[in-house]
Amino acid sequence: MKQPEDVQLSREEGEALIERIERNTLSAADRQLLVKVLTFYFWLLFALREAKLSLKRIKALVFGEKPKPPKPPSADGTPSGGSPGENEAPTSPSQEQEVQAAGPAAPPAKKPPPSGHGRQGAEVYRAAQTVECRHEELAVGERCPACGRGTLYRLPPGVEMRLDGNALVSAVRYELEKVRCSACGQIFTASVPAAAGTEKYTARARAVLALARYYLGLPWHRLEGFQALVGVPVPDATQGDQGEMVGDCVHPIFKWLETEAAQGEIIFQDDTLGRVLTLIEENQIARAKARAQGKVKTEQRTGMQTTALVVQVGGRRICLYYTGRRHAGENLEALLTKREPGRGKPLVMSDALSHNNAEEATLIRCHCLAHGRRQFSDLAEDFPAESAVVVNALKLIYDHDDEAREQELDAQERLAYHQKYSAPLFTTLKTWLERQTAERLVEPNSSLGKAVAYMLEHWETLTQCVKEPGAPLDNNVAERALKLAIRQRKNSLFYATEHSAYIASILTSVIATCVQAGVNAFEYLVAVQRHRHEVFANPRAWLPWNYQVALAPS
Repeated sequence: MKQPEDVQLSREEGEALIERIERNTLSAADRQLLVKVLTFYFWLLFALREAKLSLKRIKALVFGEKPKPPKPPSADGTPSGGSPGENEAPTSPSQEQEVQAAGPAAPPAKKPPPSGHGRQGAEVYRAAQTVECRHEELAVGERCPACGRGTLYRLPPGVEMRLDGNALVSAVRYELEKVRCSACGQIFTASVPAAAGTEKYTARARAVLALARYYLGLPWHRLEGFQALVGVPVPDATQGDQGEMVGDCVHPIFKWLETEAAQGEIIFQDDTLGRVLTLIEENQIARAKARAQGKVKTEQRTGMQTTALVVQVGGRRICLYYTGRRHAGENLEALLTKREPGRGKPLVMSDALSHNNAEEATLIRCHCLAHGRRQFSDLAEDFPAESAVVVNALKLIYDHDDEAREQELDAQERLAYHQKYSAPLFTTLKTWLERQTAERLVEPNSSLGKAVAYMLEHWETLTQCVKEPGAPLDNNVAERALKLAIRQRKNSLFYATEHSAYIASILTSVIATCVQAGVNAFEYLVAVQRHRHEVFANPRAWLPWNYQVALAPS
C-alpha cells in the first residue's frame, strides 16, 4: 500500500468538521477530506502492522523465539500436534472444510515410543574396553556350594559399566635407564617399548585434536588452555600442525568422496557466513584502492561463506563443506563437472535464494517447502485465519510424508502415495492462494501478500514431491549439516588463511560423513593415519563404510 497524501487538519478545523457531520451538512470539500482521512487511517494501520512484524522478526533474531506453550493432551493422554505444524493457528470451520475437501485423508502416522530419559544400556558403549571378571572362588563344573547336589554351568555374563575421564590428549613419561662403563665411558640406554611408537604425537592424539576442533568446534587456544589445566600442555600452533597432518592423510579420501557425491541422486545445498582473515584483508585493500580511484565500491567479490552439500548416493549420505568466496551454486556447479556423462539429472534441494542457482538445465530444482510455510507461520498472530489455511494444509502433506516413511515405501511408491493424498491438497491450496491475489483479498506489498506471492512464484519447485520420485519436501538436511560449520564459527570466529579453511573443509567433510554412516570417526581417523600409504594408493578402499574390509587380515 502506497503512502497517501498527508492530511493537514488543525484541531479547530477537525472540531468544525465533526459538527458538520453531526448536523449532516457536509459539503463536497468535506467529503473529499473525509476520504483522505479514511485512506490515511487504513494506511497507518497497515504501516503499524508491518512495523510490528519487522520488530517481531528482529526481536526473534536477537533474543530467540519465545517458547510455545505445550498443547493439552488428547483423550488418549498423548500430546496433540505433529511435525512440522505444531501449535498452528486455529482454523475456522469453513477453512477446515476447504482443506479437508481436497482429497482422501491418509492413515495417521504412528508416533515413536518415548525415549529412555538419558538411561542407556551397556550395548551402546561400542568402544568400551572389555575386562573379563572370573568368580573368585567358584568355577564351571564344580559342585554347588549351596545345595551340594548340582553342578555349576556357565550363564551369559552380567554387565557393570564404569566411565572414566582424563585429558583429551594424555601423556606417558618413559624414563630410560642409562648405564656407563667405568673404564671406557660408553653409555648404554634402554629402548622405548615398541608399543610407544617412534613419534611424540600418536595417531590417536592427532585424531582427538581433529575431532575436538572440527566436530566439537573448540578453537585451538581453548584446547591449549584445557590441556594446561589438566597438566598436559599442548601449544595451539602444535595442535594446528597435528591437525593438518590428519587432513593430509584424509585428503585423497575427500577427493574420492567428491567423485562419489557427483553421481548422487539427491543433493541438499545451503550456505552460512564464513570468515577468512586473509580474504578480509584483501577486501580492505581493495576498498582502499577503490576509494583512491574515486569509486564507491570495489568490483571484486567481497562475500565469504561456508557451503554444505549433503548428497544422497544410493543408501548413503556424503557431506561436503567448502569455505571461501564461492557461494553454494558455484560449489554445486564445480561438483557436477565430475558427474559421469549419461547419468540422469539429480534432484537439488535448496531455498529460493539466487546464490543457490547453478546450471539449472543440468538438474531438477526443488525448493524448500518449510521456508514457504515459515513465512505464514510467522504471521499467525496478525493473520490467524489466512496463516492457518496454509499451515494446516502443509501439516497434512508432512503427515503423508511421515506415513510413507513409516511404511518404508520406495521412491516410486512414495510418489504414488503423495499423488493420491497430497496432490489434491496442493491443488486446493494453490486455488486459495490465487484467489487472494486475483480478488485482492490481501495487500500485495504486505507481509501476507509477499508470503502468498512467494508460494505462487515458486509453486512448481515447491511441489516436486508430487511430480518427481524421491523429491524431498524441505532442506532441513542441509540446514542441520551446517550446524557443524556454525558451531566452529561461533567458537573460533574465523580461519586465518584459505589453506586453514581448506583443511577445515576436508576434515569436517570426512567427520560428518562418518557420522552419517554410523562409523566411529575416532577409530576411522586413527586407521587412515596408520595406513597412510595404502590410503594414497587406493582411497576408494578406505571410505568410512568399507575401511574395515581393508583393515581385515588377508
